[in-house]
Parts: sequence; structure tokens; C-alpha cells
Amino acid sequence: MRRGQADRGSVTAELAVGLPAVVLLLLVVLGAGAAGVVQQRCAEAARTGARLAALGEDDGAVVDASRRVAGDAASVTVTHDEGWVTVVVAGSLPVAGIGQAVTVSGRATAWVEP
Repeated sequence: MRRGQADRGSVTAELAVGLPAVVLLLLVVLGAGAAGVVQQRCAEAARTGARLAALGEDDGAVVDASRRVAGDAASVTVTHDEGWVTVVVAGSLPVAGIGQAVTVSGRATAWVEP
């Protein structure tokens, strides 16, 4: 037997075994990146809403502004507590084949201006 004939096809087999793992790892990294983007949008939307609420805007305007930043599908809650206002914005990340599997949120609190 000539040298190398025993190894014939091993590269193809290694590729067939390794490629799905690489693809899965790539999908996980892309999913984590997408979740990070959605979380940053929710955090920015919560900060925007808290600034508006601190300046005396009504809750409807706060919710509208927060949804404008985070997206129309975002869930926005505004709570007032002894001179403080807290805005929580939650958004979902769709996962192919599963649906809305990941939910991330952002929270911001501000002192209401007199």
C-alpha cells in the first residue's frame, strides 16, 4: 500500500463532522450579538422615556417616545414613586423556528423636576 492511501477521504470526513459545529457556533455568536443590539435599544428607550418623564411629560408621551426608539413591539411601563420615575422597556428577539424566545429589557430612573 502506498503512503497516504489509508488516509484517503479523512479530510472529507473531518469536514463533515466539524462543519456543523462551526455553523452552530456562528449562529450562537450572531444570536448573542442580536440580543445585545436589542438590549441596547431597550436601554436607550428607557433613558429617553425617563428624561421626558423627569421633565413633566405625561405617561402617554413617555410611552410613545420610548416605543419610537425601541420599536413598536416594545413593552413600556412607567411607574412613579415619591418624586422618582422609572421607565422599563422590554423587547423580544425572534428566534427562527422557536418564535419570541429571548426577552431583554432596559430600565432607567430619574428624579422628576419640580
